Amino acid sequence: MSDTGNWCLIESDPGVFTGLIKGIGVSGVQVEEIYSIDKETLDDLKPVHGLIFLFKWQGRDPAATPGSLAPIEYENGDVFFAQQMITNACATQAILSILLNSPTIDLGEELTNFKSFVSDFPAELKGHAISNSDLIRAVHNSFSRSDPFINEMNDPNAKEKEDLFHFIAYTPVNGNLYELDGLQEGPRNHGPCPGDSWLAKVGPIIQERMARYAGGEIRFNLMAVVDDRIKVYEEKVKAYQTQLETLQKNEGPDAGSWLKGEIDHLRQDIIKEEEKREKQQRENKLRRHNFVPLIYEILKGLAQEGKLSELVAEGRSRAKAELESAKQRKAASAAAGHAIEDVDMYDD
Repeated sequence: MSDTGNWCLIESDPGVFTGLIKGIGVSGVQVEEIYSIDKETLDDLKPVHGLIFLFKWQGRDPAATPGSLAPIEYENGDVFFAQQMITNACATQAILSILLNSPTIDLGEELTNFKSFVSDFPAELKGHAISNSDLIRAVHNSFSRSDPFINEMNDPNAKEKEDLFHFIAYTPVNGNLYELDGLQEGPRNHGPCPGDSWLAKVGPIIQERMARYAGGEIRFNLMAVVDDRIKVYEEKVKAYQTQLETLQKNEGPDAGSWLKGEIDHLRQDIIKEEEKREKQQRENKLRRHNFVPLIYEILKGLAQEGKLSELVAEGRSRAKAELESAKQRKAASAAAGHAIEDVDMYDD
């Protein structure tokens, strides 16, 4: 795998992924984090275009025998599949695997032209085309962490110090459920799934994959590419209002109290979604901002006022106490068989 082009690590965050999608010109969809893959959760998000799954990369899975894996389709012109040809690109490739296989998503001019241009390419050349796309690379790298001390794209020791994580996608294509992993030779076909039945089919597949890891491994993340939630809520409000008007016309102005309640609930959902988007946009701006100059000026001012030494000593004392407390909690948790390791998850 090549490092040419310097692609940064991408944080596993729905706000980042939604911003990336919008940055490459796609409209009408967003990314939602999923904490459960039960039917009720997935039904509430419909229509779901695909799932993005993040897991700890272990190379070849020793627990997965050839017979336990879905078959690879080496030649299927109906499925857009690109091999990952560059380090750190798996997050964007997982997103593209869903976007470029959906018949209903508005891809925008740039991505539509890209899909048309590479449609007849083999998987390897599709991967190279993604790597060489100025637009896709620029939008991807716009979410690079601001770190003036270590350049994560060039530090040769960065990945030796941390576990590696990898993104793949699950999405339906022509009535079959596909697993799209750029590190494989082709898409894996998990079998027929007419309509929305793929959502029921994909849950056990992901659960089985998670079960292959040791019992203490909890570092997984699952996100869904779904329709713009505000538009979904607004369309439901419009439909309920039409029903309410018809009902009140036939039965009187006091009819349809349940419809009024549903409309009020949906309007609250719209407000919450707007607030969430504002928060995500702010967080994305903060990710790009370099706070070192501000921190330097604050520390300089404290030093000039003679307060820095005292604050440093106090900080060290607090850090030592917190570290000791954390060790005690971890020891107690491990003794109870529930040790949990926190991790910020980034792609491979």
